[in-house]
Amino acid sequence: MDPTDAASPPKCAPAHELPTVHFYSVEYPGYVRPQSVGRAIRCLGGQPSLDRAFRRSAPKEDSLLELNLRPDDPFSHPLPGDLVPTNNILLRVVKRKFKRPPPSPGDGVDDNDNNHDSDGDGDGGGSHNVIGEYTAVAVGVIPKTARFRSMADFQYRPAQDDLLSDLRRAMTALDVEGIRGYRFPQETEDYSVDDPSAMDVDSDPPLVGRSDPEAQHSTQRSNLRLFPPPIFSRQGISQNYNFKANPMSTPTTVVNENTGEEKTRLINKARWKGYGPTSVSFAEKGVGGSFFSFVDSSRIMFTVLQKVPTKAPSNVQEVRNQYDQVLVQRLEELFHTRPVWTRAALLNQFTPAQAREIHNSKVLLPLTCYVFGDGPWRDTMVRFGFDPRQDPQARFYQKLYFRNLNHPIGRASVVSRRQDSRTSVASMNRSLAEQTRDDRRSHIFDGVTLSSETAAFQLCDITDPMLKRMIDEEDDIRESCNERDGWFTSRALERIKAVLRHKFFALLEGYVATDEECLKLLEQQDGTKAIRPFARRPRPGKHNMAKGAMPVEDAAVLRLRATLERNAALSRSALEPTTEGG
Repeated sequence: MDPTDAASPPKCAPAHELPTVHFYSVEYPGYVRPQSVGRAIRCLGGQPSLDRAFRRSAPKEDSLLELNLRPDDPFSHPLPGDLVPTNNILLRVVKRKFKRPPPSPGDGVDDNDNNHDSDGDGDGGGSHNVIGEYTAVAVGVIPKTARFRSMADFQYRPAQDDLLSDLRRAMTALDVEGIRGYRFPQETEDYSVDDPSAMDVDSDPPLVGRSDPEAQHSTQRSNLRLFPPPIFSRQGISQNYNFKANPMSTPTTVVNENTGEEKTRLINKARWKGYGPTSVSFAEKGVGGSFFSFVDSSRIMFTVLQKVPTKAPSNVQEVRNQYDQVLVQRLEELFHTRPVWTRAALLNQFTPAQAREIHNSKVLLPLTCYVFGDGPWRDTMVRFGFDPRQDPQARFYQKLYFRNLNHPIGRASVVSRRQDSRTSVASMNRSLAEQTRDDRRSHIFDGVTLSSETAAFQLCDITDPMLKRMIDEEDDIRESCNERDGWFTSRALERIKAVLRHKFFALLEGYVATDEECLKLLEQQDGTKAIRPFARRPRPGKHNMAKGAMPVEDAAVLRLRATLERNAALSRSALEPTTEGG
């Protein structure tokens, strides 16, 4: 080794200044020729879509780029693209070619080699006669790159001559007449039809009913006549699915009642069967419906109410022996002593463990009761065979419910509940026995204790003395049950609601409402607001007759007026001793 070479400094690559011009790159998953650049941009949504996606400081919803390989097909599912930051450099590479000078005859080179075109340039010279020179020049930087590396979604293309395709094209073109002219075809259950032009591909022969993989491929296509969903799969990365058929699904022959045609379908024999109490609507008619009677040339209509259930549904009775018989007997005893319960009142008669088992079983309640879907006993559980619409004493079991807009609907998170339980001194000092005892009285309203932030009480569970006297009053009882007010007259029930509402919201504000406040409230209500009869008959299932909540604005005005009067009385009582002393 030459000592002079070791002493010489190492050679460094030359430094070049990067240009400040920015370019954006699209990694197109396909071959793009110079003459097909316009089509590639069209598949990406056009130049405006590219400008919007690559715009500097573009919001996230605008930086979305999709590649639609069939832009003219409205049923085509695009490929989602990802815009990622990059630090790439765009180089312009130039290759220059020039020939070497011809060798002299004394160099020993054969003339045939000179005439052989080995590189295919067509210039008649050999490869040793062509010299290539490459130059690379940086023309800009690439701060963003669009990549399409996710899996393509499943594609489904309906027949173009189908009415569904015409409807889709009419919706795309906003053709009102085309949309209005669409008619649903008659259902014939021809969900698959023969189509020789269908794809000759079977990914799994058993799925199409062929046991022999070498048999002839199926040429059937789907004929569901349904809009394909906007997306079939949300998975962007392939996964090991391990698909297999449901072992509980068995082939079952189904006969069409109209045509007598037999078809084989897969039916899951072990599917889950839902259990729930039988629901009865107040306005539903019985088998006899309505009939008319003529008395003194007057036509009077009589309505036969729906007969209430007398026993549990058959699917519930089949599994009766699979559950705790002690709880079943206890429920039957409670319904024997009291025929109508709210869910909260009934569960309060059990221990927390028993109440949790009743709630989770989904069978114990349907074994012993049915429910009303609307009317004065909405969402209450009623003993089998008992019809509260036929017994005036059932007025005490009517339910009143008031909405509390300040009560959060959503359930607090586990972290929030743990933090509240740790920081709350009252919850730490309170014993478990007292808490359980108070929770068991959450369905009772005494006018003094606030048990919950929602008001849902049966009249028999109201122990407030003033309300108790109003409920026990027998002068304001109807001769027949009303769909809105039950057995009470409209005036009597509105007065009960007004007092209960005022007392309940007063407890929410932190004080106990007095009877004098309630009497003034009733005087104002009788003087300013007449009780209107329920003239229009509501549709079954489209109303909530048990809630009876007054407008929010009226309730706020009443609470504000009562608060101002109470504050004014306290101010006068505080100033009286000072005036006398002066």
